[in-house]
Amino acid sequence: MRPADPDAIARDVGRRVAELRARAGLTQDEFAAKAEVGVKYVQRIERGDENLGIHSLVRLANLLHAPVIDFFQPPASKRRKTGRPPKSREE
Repeated sequence: MRPADPDAIARDVGRRVAELRARAGLTQDEFAAKAEVGVKYVQRIERGDENLGIHSLVRLANLLHAPVIDFFQPPASKRRKTGRPPKSREE
């Protein structure tokens, strides 16, 4: 068995947080407010730059109404989205 890469796991967990947040219909700003953290912190989590502890994982999972184990499922996409999403056009 190949040794696990903690940086790759952090990136995958961050990607899953982003996927579950989007599935819940929350923007990063809304999720940050709900979690009572700054939006920059949410961005660091989703990039995989944060080393989340058990308490943080459980708290985030509860906010997203998801089991903690869902964070450790493979992300749908390994590709990270960059930049702001396009603004919707009001017609």
